[in-house]
This record gives sequence, C-alpha cells and structure tokens, in this order.
Amino acid sequence: MGLRKKRSISVPPDLDSKIEAAAIEAGMTYSGWLMHAARKEFTIRAGLEAVIAFEREHGRFTAQELAEAAEWAATSVRRGKRTGARQRRTA
Repeated sequence: MGLRKKRSISVPPDLDSKIEAAAIEAGMTYSGWLMHAARKEFTIRAGLEAVIAFEREHGRFTAQELAEAAEWAATSVRRGKRTGARQRRTA
C-alpha cells in the first residue's frame, strides 16, 4: 500500500450511514470509498474543464452533438448494467 496521510473528519450521521452502506455494497473500506468518490469528483471536474477548453477553441457543441453524446452515455450505462461491468474495488 502506498503512502497515506491520516485525517479526522466530521460527518453528519445520515451521510455517515450512506457512506458506510455504499462502502459495504462496493466491497470497500469506508476510507477507500471516500477516496474513490473524491477521485471521481476530480475526474468529473477535469472533464468539465476539458469541455470548456474545447468549446473556447472550437465553439459550443451543437444540439445534435449534445444529443449524440447523451445517447452514447445512455447506451454505455445500459451496456455496463447488462454485462455486470461494475467494478468492486478495495483500498
């Protein structure tokens, strides 16, 4: 396992319960699930920044391009559910 920095955080009880349940369902530790969620958030932010940069250079996406992207995403989600592509990770 790589280097880790230990933190102490405060979490409202309702959110704590949801995180714990999600971690158990994913087969992860509580800390591992939080780390995974944070990485996902940073990936989303990077993707949004890339879209902004692309649109600055090439212009805004057209309605057709957005519709095609939405259909691609929906198809990908359906395919993932069909094939059981969901990955379980451990931290």
